[in-house]
Amino acid sequence: MATVDITGEQFASTVEDNDIVLVDFWAEWCGPCKQFGPTYSAVSEKHPDVVFSKVDTEAEQQLAAEAGITSIPTLMAFREKVLVFSQPGALNAQQLEQVIDAVKALDMEEVHAHVARSQAEAAAAPGNQDGTQIPEA
Repeated sequence: MATVDITGEQFASTVEDNDIVLVDFWAEWCGPCKQFGPTYSAVSEKHPDVVFSKVDTEAEQQLAAEAGITSIPTLMAFREKVLVFSQPGALNAQQLEQVIDAVKALDMEEVHAHVARSQAEAAAAPGNQDGTQIPEA
């Protein structure tokens, strides 16, 4: 499957409507991004069961900010709507394949249980009345 460019408007539905989604946050002016792009595209052809998406951080600055992108390229991996991997820096083909294999091998029942526990703990934190996580001092 080839890579697909997504916008802020498409981001949520892309993650929600697909089992595994990789997102490459990049920019045209970024040398390492240009180096990683062909690798990302080539590996995408080997995994038709994975959505390989790209977000241009210059065109989608709000999305990049909401995703907490501070360095590019940054690769994120979502599985069953859960962010399971996020790392800045260009990967080589072998490293990218390792990430994909690890994401595919995840025990998602365990991941969802961990997310549920974390959310319950955050909601029960002292002084937390709106359910948002309060950082400890």
